[in-house]
Amino acid sequence: MSHADPRPGVAPAGAGATAAVATATPPLRPVRGAFGRLLRSELRLVLGRRRNLVLLSGLGAVPLLLGLVVFFTRDTAMAGEGPGFIGRVTENGLFLVVASVFVCLPFLLPLTVGIASGDAVAGEASTGTLRYLLVTPVGRSRLLVVKAIGALAFVAAAVLAIAVVGLVAGALLFGLRDVVLLSGDTVPLAAGALRVAGIVAFVGLSMTGLVAVGLFFSTLTEVPVGAMAATVVVAIVSGVLDTLPALDAIRPGLLTHHWLDFAELLRISPDWGVVLGGLGVQAAWVAVFASLAWARFTTADVSS
Repeated sequence: MSHADPRPGVAPAGAGATAAVATATPPLRPVRGAFGRLLRSELRLVLGRRRNLVLLSGLGAVPLLLGLVVFFTRDTAMAGEGPGFIGRVTENGLFLVVASVFVCLPFLLPLTVGIASGDAVAGEASTGTLRYLLVTPVGRSRLLVVKAIGALAFVAAAVLAIAVVGLVAGALLFGLRDVVLLSGDTVPLAAGALRVAGIVAFVGLSMTGLVAVGLFFSTLTEVPVGAMAATVVVAIVSGVLDTLPALDAIRPGLLTHHWLDFAELLRISPDWGVVLGGLGVQAAWVAVFASLAWARFTTADVSS
């Protein structure tokens, strides 16, 4: 693409006789509505891809299976007990949403995020379609934004799949009633449902840092499996480091450290400093790795 004077046939000042007779190539101008069309196409691709639908179905099956297991074992000696929030499910079906999110957070949800974000750019490069996308009149920066929005949309769909199936299954199996918080206080069902919706939103936002990490890795390679694996490894390593007391100085800044802070929303008076602090850490990871992804993608040579 030429950066010469956009007026055809007009030579730059000081050019020689040969340049004077040359015809400058007008620069490529953005086409109105191209960004929106590309975004709609990306969302259709991400949310309609068979592999992604299988992943969403698998995540949606988690609360259903968990609810059935708890339902058929509720009369055993383990009734009312269990790790995390599972023991509360028999008391109120609304807790099936919380328990399902809790079960999916350590591995299943990060795996889903890694697949979606790691494939965003590397998947196009591996199939040879990336260079065709780069000739669309939206520019590399906007194309990266489209890819990021597509990955975030899939992450939102994944979290919502867990929440919606958990809510329906919990209501059918255990019923919905006023919510007993972790502090022992009881709030009305509507207020409890609002708190659970806040938990779902918090978990979704807590995945944004990992999306940025995956997007960065996706710009480094033409092998999507490599970018996916690297993204999941980052989440796993962060989780392992978070368990080491010797690293107390850096633990608050780790990617996974604040993922379980959604429990604050189940207290009568949530500590909003904890909640906002966790989201602030995710924002910092997004800022760093989104910048790295942009720097890499806008300057890299694309051969496929």
